[in-house]
Amino acid sequence: MSVDLHNEYGLITISNDVISTIAGGAAVECYGIVGMASKNQLRDGLAEMLRKENFSKGVVVRQEDQQIHIDMYIIVSYGTKISEVAHNVQSQVKYALSKNVGLSVNSVNIFIQGVRVAAA
Repeated sequence: MSVDLHNEYGLITISNDVISTIAGGAAVECYGIVGMASKNQLRDGLAEMLRKENFSKGVVVRQEDQQIHIDMYIIVSYGTKISEVAHNVQSQVKYALSKNVGLSVNSVNIFIQGVRVAAA
């Protein structure tokens, strides 16, 4: 699946893996995020943290009626305010996709899959 953008120069096709990687990279840079978790926890294990090359497993990109929705599965650091971390991730992901790809995202849904003590 991919997202098609039309501009004055022609058609641009962006794969969901690219969108997932950019969104995951923007999320893990936010304060309070320990890492990304797999969206398929029953199959992949309990709240297994994903490495950088597997961010697409923790991000789901959906396109419905020309609107783009992103679901993110994250693990937060112990002692942080979860609502504030989730809001920061939403803002950062929307900004990163707008800046890097020119993509307008309608919603970024955050699913907290676990709380871990961040390694110092």
